[in-house]
Amino acid sequence: MREYLLTLCVTAAVTYLLTGPVRKFAIVAGAMPEIRARDVHREPTPRLGGIAMFFGLCAGLLVADHLTNLSAVFEKSNEPRALLSGAALIWLIGVLDDKFEIDALIKLGGQVIAAGVMVMQGLTILWLPIPKVGTVALTQWQGTLLTVALVVITINAVNFVDGLDGLAAGMVCIAAAAFFMYAYRIWYSYGIEAAAPATLFSAILMGMCLGFLPHNMHPARIFMGDSGSMLIGLVLAAGAISVTGQVDPDNLFGGSERSAVHQMVPLYIPLLMPLTIIAIPAADLILAIVRRTWRGQSPFAADRGHLHHRLLEIGHSHSRAVLIMYFWSALIAFGALAYSVNSASMWIVLGVVVLSAIGLILLLLPRFTPRTPRWAEHFVPPRYRRSRAVARSAGTTAPDPDTTEKTAPESRTPVAAGAAGPNGATALGARSPLPDRRGAGSSH
Repeated sequence: MREYLLTLCVTAAVTYLLTGPVRKFAIVAGAMPEIRARDVHREPTPRLGGIAMFFGLCAGLLVADHLTNLSAVFEKSNEPRALLSGAALIWLIGVLDDKFEIDALIKLGGQVIAAGVMVMQGLTILWLPIPKVGTVALTQWQGTLLTVALVVITINAVNFVDGLDGLAAGMVCIAAAAFFMYAYRIWYSYGIEAAAPATLFSAILMGMCLGFLPHNMHPARIFMGDSGSMLIGLVLAAGAISVTGQVDPDNLFGGSERSAVHQMVPLYIPLLMPLTIIAIPAADLILAIVRRTWRGQSPFAADRGHLHHRLLEIGHSHSRAVLIMYFWSALIAFGALAYSVNSASMWIVLGVVVLSAIGLILLLLPRFTPRTPRWAEHFVPPRYRRSRAVARSAGTTAPDPDTTEKTAPESRTPVAAGAAGPNGATALGARSPLPDRRGAGSSH
């Protein structure tokens, strides 16, 4: 566990430290989306945040390769090299799109090629655990097609959900944390070495997201762009493919050991977990495709009908909408994780039901502003502190924190989209954009 934590911390540190210089580079390079009629943000914000995330990935893999226990993953498996090859290709495509906005079909072709590169190097689905059937071996073509489909779907699901400050990075980090716990349990509790690469990928993915989040939380100073959203989507898919298609309890265990594995880790959980970690992004992707096709539009046409946009429309603030999406992601991912530990416990089902009810209540209270205890005020953003109560005791009226964040002292006056600043870049303020997905580097 200590080596995984070290790898995570190094990945997060490299990503965090590089994001600032990358932001300056993006401004100089002009990698900033223009403000259009359908956008809701006020100021251009640089993207290309995926550059820092990619170098964080490289740093994490490099450190893991030199650690005593994790180095065995590189010796016994070619999956880390397959991941790096696919990640480098998809990252280059994302960088080009962040700068030049390449055609959606070209990006789709690049995603297929990146997935194919990983398949050629051994990162592919070999078999599937089917409920009430058992483990079903796949032919080479079946495994290749299923792997490519899973990679492309995951990449675009993450890309579609990247619409608010900190949303995609936070949701993927939550999913990676749940998947890390699941893969780590299979690897160390049952000694299934085939789960080791997925455990490493999840730890590195958490580091990439945690290192980028401080720069991307509302108000965001930089967007990850397609170079980041497609990258973390690919890494997330790689971990799911590694566990789902490489771990075969029937071949690794026998007798009572195999029965124990099937009792503690139900056979269909490896198939269920990859679906739960992208449940909300995948639902958003499916709804977007259906919505746009029904209107006679291209599935890749941009609009403002995503789940996070609808949360804003019913009255939730930017930060609250992000937190609600975090809540549902964590509920689904960790609910599936808890079920994998003890599928017979009714307390798990009851807990999920209660938390779902709480989530529905939060959806119906868009004007509710949570407040933290005084002892925890130093660890949360100012908008969640007891400023109103303090102001009343002093005989003054404190402004609404959700309103004043638009005119906070550190924010600058929004400028017109065509107002050029130094180096030909548009002036930037600390006020975050509330981007339509295209503004944050989306492909849609």
